[in-house]
Amino acid sequence: MKCDGCVTAVTPGLNALKEVKSWKADVSGAEKTLTIDAEESAIPKVVAALEKAGFKAERIS
Repeated sequence: MKCDGCVTAVTPGLNALKEVKSWKADVSGAEKTLTIDAEESAIPKVVAALEKAGFKAERIS
């Protein structure tokens, strides 16, 4: 994710997942981050939603 357009692209998919409690994207700094608070069981759905929006995704922690 590099810009606000990227955030706009992932918003519908992440907002549609009821297991996602909250999420935040920070594209303003040199290190771009997407932080998601979700149930453990939702991780595959989150990755799939991000990939459907055109992004490569993997769980870091």
